[in-house]
Amino acid sequence: RRLDQPLFRRLPREVALTPAGERLGRAASEAVAALRGALADIVDSGEGVLTITTMQTFATRWLAPRLGVFQVAQPQLAVRVDTDTRVCDLLRGEADVAIRSSRGINDPALEATRLFPAAQTALATPEAMAALGPAPAPADLMAAPRIGSQAEWREWFQAAGVVTDAPSGEGTRIVADNQVLEIAAAQASGGIAIASPVMFAADIAAGRLIQPFHVYITADVSYWLVYPKDRRRARKMAAFRDWITAQVDADAAAQDVLVRTAARLPVA
Repeated sequence: RRLDQPLFRRLPREVALTPAGERLGRAASEAVAALRGALADIVDSGEGVLTITTMQTFATRWLAPRLGVFQVAQPQLAVRVDTDTRVCDLLRGEADVAIRSSRGINDPALEATRLFPAAQTALATPEAMAALGPAPAPADLMAAPRIGSQAEWREWFQAAGVVTDAPSGEGTRIVADNQVLEIAAAQASGGIAIASPVMFAADIAAGRLIQPFHVYITADVSYWLVYPKDRRRARKMAAFRDWITAQVDADAAAQDVLVRTAARLPVA
């Protein structure tokens, strides 16, 4: 009816295509074959590789030490981790999943699972704490050798209730573009930096870093696992989602920060 011409001829014992039907039939067969081939390519080549895009600090300090467990559980999957600062387009297949820090994921085409807060606090070297005396207060950090941006320290001092006339950036020495570099600079110089206690939980447990106060900034920002909604049932997506949420549940540092900042977390 749409083409205003017949596509089939009804014969006594069969149905035959008209010339127009034959043309449309060939095109339909080619289209279905092309779609089937594309799906096969995705299944054959894509399902064996899981590409994760995330931030450098999260990748090196939290994800990488745990990925061996995932690969043992999923030996059929190869894992590729991309820490490029460019935000990958998941909907165009530039990566399978992303781990992003955000106040929330609002794209209706994306599924998001909150992992834990991206809250940061002051982390000090033992040398820096020793120099502050036996019972330092948050205000004492104004005189300590500090690493990081003026804006972060200003926010931290405000959260700690420190009122001072000194410039907020006074005492800061080095600013880097990620927490790993700033913590490394603090450890090398015996200073204090703003960073996530979850990312550096191993250093805190080993005594290489000290968290002197439970004062947090960016407590309303969380790490999120993000992936296209139409691929949420894919085997590799489901396997990684189940694994990483179990890892978060078992992470004492992540759970501690989650509890301490719960009142400030955004509603999902």
